[in-house]
Amino acid sequence: MKFDWGELAFGSKKPLRNLNATFIAAPREISVARFTQLIKEHLSQGNIILGLSKEPYVLGFEDQPQFKTLQATNVQAVIDKVNARSPNKIATLLYSQRDEKYIVEKIPFKKVVCMNGSWQYSFHTRPIYYTLAAANIPYELVPAFADEAEAKAYELSLPPEPQKPQGIFTEKEMLDFANQIAKQSFDYSFQTGVVLGRKNGKGYDFIEWAFNKVVPYQTYALLHGASREKNFSPPHDLNHYDAVHAEVSLITKAQKSGLDLQGTTVFINLLPCPNCARMFTQTDIEEFVYEHDHSDGYGFKMLQAAGKKIRRIVR
Repeated sequence: MKFDWGELAFGSKKPLRNLNATFIAAPREISVARFTQLIKEHLSQGNIILGLSKEPYVLGFEDQPQFKTLQATNVQAVIDKVNARSPNKIATLLYSQRDEKYIVEKIPFKKVVCMNGSWQYSFHTRPIYYTLAAANIPYELVPAFADEAEAKAYELSLPPEPQKPQGIFTEKEMLDFANQIAKQSFDYSFQTGVVLGRKNGKGYDFIEWAFNKVVPYQTYALLHGASREKNFSPPHDLNHYDAVHAEVSLITKAQKSGLDLQGTTVFINLLPCPNCARMFTQTDIEEFVYEHDHSDGYGFKMLQAAGKKIRRIVR
């Protein structure tokens, strides 16, 4: 049974409703082993509808390999095998990720299963969460990997960090590099990138870069669940967080390699949080250039009070 929400959206939803199914919302890419685990866990309780995204990546993380979405070809052989033997069936529902909220509104699923890392930002800040809560539909956030060994192997299978740029660049190019390196992060609540440069004529020499890296390994939260989601914490909460901030990673790199920070400039896509801003006041970094605000401008005020140059570039 294969359904397309584009064909059902303005017509009868009876074929889906009659299945009285558990809905696995369109997940990020998962292994056959992990999919088999899900089947064993949920098929005994009734039919399953597996959501499949029409987009190849989680929205907001386009062209980032760690956020690819599951495609039917990866698991179709398993579905066919199960459907040939089991009284309970697995159907697929193809849809655009933007329609997920409306699907949950229209179909009374027994339960909704959501794969960690299959959305941008924390789950409890998304429309689907409020829809599920209002309709009193049970849901659970589940691991994206079969076990820890698979999670660690997945991280190692991805392309390595890109080579560092060489040369003199404009401040906008330096911010572009910050956004580029941010995409190495597995933190789906927000990806932060930071670049260290030194003024050279009208441009800047590229020195180093870093991003907010999930620890103790990048796929940890995808396996065990994100701290923010488990604690329903707000976006700027610094207590429940799974990554080392990009700014801290940069300072750590500088310390390990013995970099001289005197007179340098930091380019970052997000204004440093209060903790990182306070840390930066104690460094020899001279200037800070950022794109997006954070914490009601606390970092701006703190760095300015410490005698640092700081400015925002809006693009």
